[in-house]
Amino acid sequence: MMERKVGRFKFIGVLFSLIGLAIVLQMVRIQNMPASKAILDVAENYMGVNQVVYPDRGNIYDANGDLLAGNEIIYEVGIDLPSVRQPETLAKVAADVLKLDYAKTLEYASIDPDAEGSPQYITLSGFATKDEIRQLEIIEEDYKTRELAKGEIRPRLDGLMWTPHNKRSYPEGDLASNILGFYSYLDRTKGAGFFGVEENYNQLLAGTPKAVYTEFDPQKVQNLLEVPPGASVVLTINKEIQAMVEKQLEDALRWSKAKSGTIVVYNPKNGEVLAMATTPRLDPNQYWTYASVFPGTTPFNRAVSQTYESGSVFKVITMAAALDAGAVTPQTTFMDTGSYDIGGYTINNWDYGAWGLQDMTGCLQHSLNVCLTWIAVQLGADRFYDYIKAFGFDRNTGIDLAGEQHWPLKLPGDNQWYEVDLATNSFGQGISVTPIQMAMAIGAVANEGKMYAPHVVKSLMIDGKQMEIKPVLVGTPIKAETARTLTDMLVTSLESEASDALVEGYTLAGKTGTGSIATEFGYTTSETNASFVGWGPADDPEFLVYVWLERPEISQWASIVAAPVFADTVRNLVVLMGIPPDNIRMQANGQNSASSLGE
Repeated sequence: MMERKVGRFKFIGVLFSLIGLAIVLQMVRIQNMPASKAILDVAENYMGVNQVVYPDRGNIYDANGDLLAGNEIIYEVGIDLPSVRQPETLAKVAADVLKLDYAKTLEYASIDPDAEGSPQYITLSGFATKDEIRQLEIIEEDYKTRELAKGEIRPRLDGLMWTPHNKRSYPEGDLASNILGFYSYLDRTKGAGFFGVEENYNQLLAGTPKAVYTEFDPQKVQNLLEVPPGASVVLTINKEIQAMVEKQLEDALRWSKAKSGTIVVYNPKNGEVLAMATTPRLDPNQYWTYASVFPGTTPFNRAVSQTYESGSVFKVITMAAALDAGAVTPQTTFMDTGSYDIGGYTINNWDYGAWGLQDMTGCLQHSLNVCLTWIAVQLGADRFYDYIKAFGFDRNTGIDLAGEQHWPLKLPGDNQWYEVDLATNSFGQGISVTPIQMAMAIGAVANEGKMYAPHVVKSLMIDGKQMEIKPVLVGTPIKAETARTLTDMLVTSLESEASDALVEGYTLAGKTGTGSIATEFGYTTSETNASFVGWGPADDPEFLVYVWLERPEISQWASIVAAPVFADTVRNLVVLMGIPPDNIRMQANGQNSASSLGE
């Protein structure tokens, strides 16, 4: 009897297990049927919606924390067609407030949403301002509360709706715009950075979008995922210095009648770019004007994207190489006869004159092409170009701005290199450079031989943590002793010629450069590139200023057009940077104010 009961229980257990298994299998089968999936998708859409949430774009600040690029709330205004009751009223109000075409707006508002293929929603404006939305709110409230005359129909804006979203904003207008770049919208929720910092740091600024399922149940709103904003960027750029430099450049272009210009202020001790002004400039709040502001192949930032033959400022590099290699000393003399034959060509001085016996400081002071050619020959082609590469002229500097370019360097052995190139390259012709390359390379002379990569970003702020960008030493092309010796020579050179680059109270080192501009027929035009590079205080430099004016009309000579721009910039710069005159600075440091550089 007991065995029969046990067998019955086992049978019942097995039966229920099989029934349960059959139920599970049937549930799995039903859930994977196409019809069931369609039903679940529809049901899910009624409970919520899957959407991609884009984080707020990170801000860009200057070195002192002043906002240069941020976000402001604007609105998308559109028509929910099934809700429209009075298309004429809606069109009149929207057209008046948003400055739209009334006929076109009425056409949109009159679309039958029930017609096959008709849209349910139409965007009228993606960038309505707060003031415009406030006007719409006032009108809407007036319509709702207006006392109507007998028989008058209450006007309604049903169907007109607005949704807030962020827009990239540049509160300083075109200030530093060639550094910042701009943000262009693909639609109202996302876009991309173009040029400058906006492009180079686009991924960090943009942050990481997240796919979010948003439930329609208001009780579950608190469960919405918060998407952290993109990283914010703190620049090395000082807003006050940048504004001053841009003004100096504008003034220089006006009186010199130059086609374009560039001024870079660079800290040779750590590579920080304190200011970078170039033309033309674009107000990034109106980025859609880009094509008209930069027609054709006009570069967005000449300082990093346009190469040119710099002329005699390059003689600083040639002299640095020769001194460092021991090919010459400051006391080495050269008899300048006014010409030098090399590779079947004759090299002449800028004035076609002969300057007689000169030491190496005199060769720099008088900017003698013939002397620098002789120096390059003493150094030898192989060593000359080894130094040129060590100074970084065969590659980009790596500055953290989008669009950097460099010109391929011709070297001995290349089928395009000729012996005469050694001569012309020694005084900055036949070799193309960017202003930022020159600033970095000559920065090594100012900074005891140490060359730092230029950069415009000082730190990043990610998830509430600030990450400092460390200076990058990219090379030591010359010895510290060489750098100090050459700096002393350039100080003497400026002071001896009573250059327009001098600033009273400050010891500065510097060099002019007047570069001829090549045409398809050779150097057949009188137009020039006028440049000047200088740094100070010469014994303990806190800045290097590089000036380039393209095709000035008032004079072709850099000593007349570029040197004064340097001086005017430095006079303002020392005030903004709080650098006292030499006598006060040396007394504060316990030095003898009468002592000279290097003694």
